[in-house]
Amino acid sequence: MGAAARESRPAGEIRGPDLLIKKTLTTFRRSVVDIDVNGFLIDLDGVLYVGKEPIPGVRELLERLDQAGYEYRFVSNSTRRRRRAVAERLQNLGYSIPESFIFTPPLAAVEFMRRHKKESCFLVTTGNVHQDFTDAGIKVAEEDVDYVVVGDAGPDFTFQRLNQALRLIMEGSQILALEMDRYWMEPEGLVLSTGPFVAALEYATGKKATLMGKPSAEFFQMGLRDLGLPAEEVAMVGDDINTDVGGAQDLGMKGILVKTGKYREEVARASAVSPDLVLDSLAHLGKLL
Repeated sequence: MGAAARESRPAGEIRGPDLLIKKTLTTFRRSVVDIDVNGFLIDLDGVLYVGKEPIPGVRELLERLDQAGYEYRFVSNSTRRRRRAVAERLQNLGYSIPESFIFTPPLAAVEFMRRHKKESCFLVTTGNVHQDFTDAGIKVAEEDVDYVVVGDAGPDFTFQRLNQALRLIMEGSQILALEMDRYWMEPEGLVLSTGPFVAALEYATGKKATLMGKPSAEFFQMGLRDLGLPAEEVAMVGDDINTDVGGAQDLGMKGILVKTGKYREEVARASAVSPDLVLDSLAHLGKLL
């Protein structure tokens, strides 16, 4: 599957707003060979599943990637579950994905704290994600901490929790945003994500958060390092045109947008990002291999 054996992007290809509109209205059928990649970074929520339902055909697509010799890893902004729990959930949905193939913002935060020799944090999160920190020897505390770490706390985004975060930040703690998504998709509809709450803390404190998840270059690079491939040989597949596609393209990767999960055509139309490929579903990638 060497890159040299593949055709390059056609000369003079138009990438302006008019093409973006066409691509968001219809499936853009260029082959994976045409976009010249040897591996993929793939989002999870909204791409492999929505809620408790796997997206039809995706499991078979992953098997085809294996058979064709493509490398792939999963980069998710999921912050409600520790990595092991994410792998277990995927197993329950019928996906056989090694835990080591999954990269989440809490792991990036742990790596960031180790690199900066910081040892304590206050978590605005929910679920069992705190175990990713404690297993790494990070002290999770309610006061006198190096960082306030904000993830998708769902119903635990209470006034009391956010106000405690405010006080700690005003006392000197720095803000780590596990992700900055505006919303995500549940079976019942769109749900507020972490971004609006981080923005509120930034506004109240006058401090800027350091982003751990997509679309930060550092997060994408975790996946690229594990793939062992340069950015230009990798495509990112996701349902968010800005966070997934735009963030990947900024780093030199190709960006593939899928019309599942939280995809909204009006958002794609309004975005300045022009995907390299638009598919109705990740499963449709198999038709282009």
